[in-house]
Amino acid sequence: MPSDRADRLFQRWQDCFRALSLDPPAAAYAALVERYSEPQRAYHNLQHIADCFDRLDELADAGSTAAIGLALFFHDVIYDPYAKDNEARSAAWAEDVLSEAGATREMRETVTALILATRHDEAPTGHAAQIIVDIDLSILGAERARFDAYERQIREEYAGVPEAVFRLGRAAILRKFLERPSIFSTEHFRSRYENRARENLARSLKDQ
Repeated sequence: MPSDRADRLFQRWQDCFRALSLDPPAAAYAALVERYSEPQRAYHNLQHIADCFDRLDELADAGSTAAIGLALFFHDVIYDPYAKDNEARSAAWAEDVLSEAGATREMRETVTALILATRHDEAPTGHAAQIIVDIDLSILGAERARFDAYERQIREEYAGVPEAVFRLGRAAILRKFLERPSIFSTEHFRSRYENRARENLARSLKDQ
């Protein structure tokens, strides 16, 4: 990631904590950067987090931006492509950092709930959860070249899975999104990304 984007990301980290009248924990940020720089991450890395903040900046009604921003930072901090509990472990990691920083119990619970919403196993409830889930899914509605690169990055993260098995599993995931009445929950993301997301997913399914 370019150094200017890395600098802006660190500034966002500081801003999120200062918005809660807390000192930004530098050591925790260094640990977070180390996590997002792990070798198994082709997509779920710092670039993904920076892109998430770009999508957040598109919104005029993000509400509790500090809580959403912190959830974005932490939502993929634990990432093992073959594990089923990444979000739960990421939420626990966030809980520890926020507790040590002095965040209120209410804020900790809000952030961890937002992280758990990114499991995408059910429709998000509440405006903040809808925003973070839509942000996380916005890559589905990216321009064609970027979406295709994303698909290659996901395949790279699952390099240990045989091709036929990967295609079968990936098709099931993509089809699940296409079968939803709407992929995105908020009007902003529906109007901007829904049609292209459906085009991308349909095209990808033809190749599975």
